[in-house]
Amino acid sequence: MKRMFFIACTAMLALGCNNNAETKDSNSSDTSKTGDTKMADTKMSTANLEMPYTLERPYQNWQPGNPQHAVNAMKALKAFETNDIASAVSYFGDSVELRFDNYFAKVSNDSLKKIFTNWRANSTSISIKMSDWESVISADKKDEWVTMWYKEIQTDKKGKTDSLGTVDDCKIVNGKIVVLDEKIQHYPAKK
Repeated sequence: MKRMFFIACTAMLALGCNNNAETKDSNSSDTSKTGDTKMADTKMSTANLEMPYTLERPYQNWQPGNPQHAVNAMKALKAFETNDIASAVSYFGDSVELRFDNYFAKVSNDSLKKIFTNWRANSTSISIKMSDWESVISADKKDEWVTMWYKEIQTDKKGKTDSLGTVDDCKIVNGKIVVLDEKIQHYPAKK
């Protein structure tokens, strides 16, 4: 019995070692170009792809951006959520372009403060549940953006509560938000 157990264990060990070698070989795909398997798997070359649409300007080859810009964008959103409008607008530039559904304006920081104050006054409460964020910068370092994906739950003065799926794109220049481009989706009402 001991002998059968020993043979079975030896066979399993040999098969296990053989599988690891195959897995190792399949994971070590052409790393000669990058030296890093993860880099080889995640880098995408657009040179040989036939894109169905053309861009107004060349693809900007986005790279990870400064995470502090995402922190500042989220601090601005948090300040708006808690009705601290003065803090919220402190993260914005002197001139800000606002792009919302059915609304577009280029305003000064002082005007932004008035707009945010009026918008926030329409709600008795706002709650943000952040889903994800990303900070990116173009390869030529000319464009920097922070994108935030979140659910916003707001209750208006009449007590009606609404939930919105929201995506905010914030263009960053010199550490300040100069464009706020917001897209929203209303969740269907519960039946």
